[in-house]
Amino acid sequence: MSAGTGGLSTALAAEHAAVYAYGVIAARTTGELRATATAAFKAHRVRRDRLRAMITERGGVPAEADPAYALPVTPSSADQAVELAVLVEKGVTTAYLELAADDDAVLRRMAALAMQECVKRSYGLRPEIEAFPGMPPGTVPSAPPTPSPSSSPSATPGPGEDGARTS
Repeated sequence: MSAGTGGLSTALAAEHAAVYAYGVIAARTTGELRATATAAFKAHRVRRDRLRAMITERGGVPAEADPAYALPVTPSSADQAVELAVLVEKGVTTAYLELAADDDAVLRRMAALAMQECVKRSYGLRPEIEAFPGMPPGTVPSAPPTPSPSSSPSATPGPGEDGARTS
């Protein structure tokens, strides 16, 4: 399933919104948080520009950014700025899901790297593990599954272990 420019356009829209949001975050914060927001702003701007070029290369017309975006949180404190940044990164990660499933290996790789960068930024701001985008909350097990005794290799008798003679 090749997304053509549809998946690219979805990711581009998310990157436009991320650039806007991080501009707001950087303007309303100071110190290390501002530096983090500025770095994220630059990273999303680079991704945005690359997506625009990819859409154009495929014969599409990249959408322009809106003049403003409705933010789910208007940061007036460091905690609110972090909350907004985490929401932005989750949204951008979700926007890349369609490209991650594309037939085009170049698009899949680009999407996987973009998603990894988003998760890394989000985790750097708020080190919490959450369900992968698209999965309902609470569906990720808190510990890796362990084999039940009946499925364990040691629970199944091997040749000669069942008391029968082997000759």
